Amino acid sequence: MADTLGLLPWADHAEAAQRTLYTQFWNPSQQIMNQASPCGAPCNDPYVYWWHAHTLDVLIDGLLRTGDARYTQLIGEAFEGARALNGGTLLHNWYDDMQWMALALLRAHEATGEERYLNGVQELWADIQGGWNEHCGGGIAWKKDQLDYKNTPANAPAAILAARLYGLLGDGADLDWARRIYAWNKAHLVDPETGFVWDGMNRLGDGQLEDGWHFTYNQGAYLGAGLALFEVTGEETYLQDALRTAEAAQTRLLDASSGLFPHEGDGDGGLFKGILVRYLALLAQAVNRPALVRVLRHNAEALWQAGRDPDSGLMGLSWNEQPRGRVSLSGQQSGVMLLEAVATLERQGLLS
Repeated sequence: MADTLGLLPWADHAEAAQRTLYTQFWNPSQQIMNQASPCGAPCNDPYVYWWHAHTLDVLIDGLLRTGDARYTQLIGEAFEGARALNGGTLLHNWYDDMQWMALALLRAHEATGEERYLNGVQELWADIQGGWNEHCGGGIAWKKDQLDYKNTPANAPAAILAARLYGLLGDGADLDWARRIYAWNKAHLVDPETGFVWDGMNRLGDGQLEDGWHFTYNQGAYLGAGLALFEVTGEETYLQDALRTAEAAQTRLLDASSGLFPHEGDGDGGLFKGILVRYLALLAQAVNRPALVRVLRHNAEALWQAGRDPDSGLMGLSWNEQPRGRVSLSGQQSGVMLLEAVATLERQGLLS
């Protein structure tokens, strides 16, 4: 099915975006994506570990869409490059960063069958579990040198990971972890009236909620956790939680005039929308929600028509404005995630 302008299918748009990612960002000497284009100097210092987890996810999207062995090769190179630049280890100070890497490696294992990826997942998962403590009534800490700060970014992805591990390996302990982590996140960091997800609590040691930080990232990660638990348990409550948060995210975060998800800054913020659209697309595949598909398609159309430089293929942080100057890997990958998500919906016959 072609897009509304009668142009190429969305699969072709996604492939064009993947080619841009490779030509504009790939660093063959370090075997990672450069963290900006043009990169400048120092190019990848400081090294942002979690962006490279999402590089793996984006490349896996390309592999699943095409079956092309070049994606398999790139995934392997990007995995080894990311580990090398992290000091030869997958372990890290930030629990949320390790969770994103573990999720990407689990997908890599499922897509390729390679055991090295599953070994990486298991190494990371054992370390992540050590982040659970009783500050704030439980939950996984944000990072190892701030164990009393608890947030959605360090808990919702862990619940997704534990649920998916249970689905793959059938270890009941993983399901117990998924339920426990999810229950803590829901009880402490989700608005009971709307389902909108707050960022964290006790960041300053004062027990206070960070309920003024309204990020797409948190909505995507939490609804992804509900969906993952629904998929392995069949329990409707988890699905309803995911749908409620998806609705709250659209109500609160979509711009009323443009219908687009917000500009959330450069740097880490550039990745936030990509995480939301990835899990919204998975939700749209699990349940019949044409309105949700239309939102994703509308954002993708805006990005392709107005938010992408047609000469370079680079993408803006606002999906209706072309980039100006240096483009961060984080924001570029969010754009690729969106196009890959809509290409998947197209492939499954869900675009209307």
